[in-house]
Amino acid sequence: DVGRANTLYVHVTWLPYLAASKELKTKPTQHSVRELRGIGISPDVVVLRSDYPVDDDVIAKTALFCDVDREAVVPLLTADTIYAVPLSLEEHGLGAWTMQRLDLTELQPAEIGLKAWRQFVADLRRTKPTLRIALAGKYVELEDSYLSVKEALMHAGLAAGWDVEIDWVNSEELEKGRGIERLLVADGVVVPGGFGYRGIEGKIIAARVARENNLPYLGLCLGMQVMCIEFARHIYQTDEPNSTEFDISTEYPIIDLMPDQRDIADMGGTMRLGIYDCQLVPNTRAFAAYADVGAGPIVQERHRHRFEFNNAYRGDLEARGMVFSGMSPDGRLVEIAELGTHPFMLGSQFHPEFKSRPNKPHPLFLAFIRAAANRHNAMVETR
Repeated sequence: DVGRANTLYVHVTWLPYLAASKELKTKPTQHSVRELRGIGISPDVVVLRSDYPVDDDVIAKTALFCDVDREAVVPLLTADTIYAVPLSLEEHGLGAWTMQRLDLTELQPAEIGLKAWRQFVADLRRTKPTLRIALAGKYVELEDSYLSVKEALMHAGLAAGWDVEIDWVNSEELEKGRGIERLLVADGVVVPGGFGYRGIEGKIIAARVARENNLPYLGLCLGMQVMCIEFARHIYQTDEPNSTEFDISTEYPIIDLMPDQRDIADMGGTMRLGIYDCQLVPNTRAFAAYADVGAGPIVQERHRHRFEFNNAYRGDLEARGMVFSGMSPDGRLVEIAELGTHPFMLGSQFHPEFKSRPNKPHPLFLAFIRAAANRHNAMVETR
């Protein structure tokens, strides 16, 4: 037990609304608090989630029957954006109450720390021009599968002064020749990470369409790998180049396990997980993107993958215009690849979306959004 002044239990509960009687019911909240206490957890704060305004009588009733301080019962109405939730909690006094309860009064008031956050939410709600970004993936029916990518695009768009509208393109449909026109009318294309063969040819098609039509392209993990596979198919003039993840007998294993990993039977043993250093190459788009935010030449990024770019093909791809602009410090592993002759075609073996924050978008996403904005503006001028 670390003591009452060092712990705080917050219980978030739902207030159902009965249309017949036009009232919010607190009975489920009372029941859940009683059940929690039955297993030894006594809530200090009860947050009342609701689609309807919560009046003082409901708050007082909850405080009485749940045996919590009146100030610790906090209404939380459904917001137009999740980023408004901290502001709502602060407006109802939860910040001040928590600081008092945990004896943190020597810290600066929450209102001071929320100044930048208030500006962020105001900017988010402000009317802005819209960029249309096509995201080609195989889990697009469930958009939350790519939640980190979605939020990272929004963070970068906001920093650059744009709203981002995502067009969720099923990569399996691309394999059937459907949806390519949606890529062509987009301001940029994103191919996110993933595992398994299903939908992979559709992602390769998305990379080809972006390359051939000068569409800004951002590949994330597998998205970088399919970009390299597609470019190899282009320069070798054959569909044979592939990853050994999808075709173990391919004559052109552009993507492969590292030699020292091929005999490891446990698949978990070949997974490259967590933060690793990436050495940026000067005079590249990747280097410039990080330099714009004061980062580099060595950056740390988060990984989750098993297969790597096969260095046996580096020379051939470099000779035809591919630039490997980010490498592991020992020079063995490709971290970032880009096409030098393309307006913006870049892929990272790591997951930059994992390090994007609302007030600090990831440099690669920001560079991608700016490239998409340049294309958007150029297309508007030619109409």
